[in-house]
Amino acid sequence: MKFQWRSFGYKSKVVVLCSVANFINAADRVLMPLAIIPMTYEYKWSLYWQGWILSAFAFGYFTSQIIGANAVNTYGGRRVLCFAVLLWSLSTVLTPLAAASLPALISARVILGLGEGLGLPTIFQLFAQHVPAEERSRAFGYMVAAGSVGQTFASLFVPHIDWRISFEIFGFLGLIWVVCWLLTYHDPPILADEEGQQLLENKEMMCVTWTEWIRHWSLWSIYIAHFAMNWSNYIIMQWLPTYLSRTLGANKESMSLTAVPYIISSLCGVVWGHVADQLVAVGWPVLRVRRLMTFFGLMGPGLCLALFPEVSNLVVAVLVISMAMGLCAANSAGHLSNHADVAPNHAGITFAISNTIVS
Repeated sequence: MKFQWRSFGYKSKVVVLCSVANFINAADRVLMPLAIIPMTYEYKWSLYWQGWILSAFAFGYFTSQIIGANAVNTYGGRRVLCFAVLLWSLSTVLTPLAAASLPALISARVILGLGEGLGLPTIFQLFAQHVPAEERSRAFGYMVAAGSVGQTFASLFVPHIDWRISFEIFGFLGLIWVVCWLLTYHDPPILADEEGQQLLENKEMMCVTWTEWIRHWSLWSIYIAHFAMNWSNYIIMQWLPTYLSRTLGANKESMSLTAVPYIISSLCGVVWGHVADQLVAVGWPVLRVRRLMTFFGLMGPGLCLALFPEVSNLVVAVLVISMAMGLCAANSAGHLSNHADVAPNHAGITFAISNTIVS
């Protein structure tokens, strides 16, 4: 059966292209941590400058999230996301050229952070505007899963090619995405069906003061859940390879097993999204579904991490972490989707604040 992109509904195109953007986002983010070893060998950087190169990303990332989320309401999600992907893709493509100069390379890293900081808040706002509540869980599931796949793909692919080629491949992939985005969408979009009419009605914005984002417990519950999710993930991402190597004796070949938890997380994220949307479709209140998914997404990994130190077998250790990541993926249908439920006109802003707090 021939693939027909034009036959896709408006919201389906938004979900597909935003998921691909998050794939590129996640892949570009891990390129430098993977490439810095051969780059250091070539350019003889000290640990001091390696730290500056790696941390420069954060300066751009933290400063652009809230600003970018606010820009969505002014310039529209399509323009802001297009600018974001263009910005981080150009910085990625130009990284090999900038590598010979530390100031230029650090600047490129800051620009990468600026672009990627704009990305996710904009995607959250687009999903809030374009995807109805009964389909939102799987939309976020696909988007988050795409990010995990991007990170895993880059981690497996980059070590086997020249570091310059890896930056060029993923950078040009982002530029191709920008072209597809511009060819697919026009601002304003021409919408004639019932779905399009609903979209236009939902674009009506409300004036909200900034103090509203920090004075409601419903938002703080989302922020706290996001904090718990992120830091359990950080522990796994940063320490799993070291723990498997030093404590459980994993060799170089066995370290490829660290990709398994991320593959499981991607698959489970999609499954949790479909389960959550099915519960909403059969009559469950949206809030109850969000709470249930968040419960699984936080309690499950917490129990797995608490039991993890008792594991002495490498394969069992990978299985336990895979279970933790699979359960953690339920958060995409839980508190992550909840941004679009509690603040549909400002989901990008609430996510930006949440992501800034937890980072």
